[in-house]
Amino acid sequence: MPPRPIARIDIPAHNREELAKFYRDLFSWRIDSPGAPTNALIYESGTVGGSFPTIDARIKADELTIYVSSEDVDADLKQAESLGAKKITGKTTLAGMGEFAVFRDPSGNRIALWKSLQA
Repeated sequence: MPPRPIARIDIPAHNREELAKFYRDLFSWRIDSPGAPTNALIYESGTVGGSFPTIDARIKADELTIYVSSEDVDADLKQAESLGAKKITGKTTLAGMGEFAVFRDPSGNRIALWKSLQA
């Protein structure tokens, strides 16, 4: 099987607008907020690259989440658990966008699986 690409990265933010400006200025990322109350979408080469979720009781400042592409979220989550991962969130569907699941790797890092439902 070929290596899987990173599908997106979520970077927790105290202030989404300030953090979006930081990354725009630093990396020249094009960042949009298409009506979502808690996320700013990061675009790179015309594709969604991530978001800035608001830091709250669920999301901590030091919990960057990397999403890895998946063809089968359930199967990959099961394999991750068999290798020592701890499930945080089972497969969840975002209507019209994709499916994801989140786990902690054996070192405690948050990793998510992402399967796009868009062509």
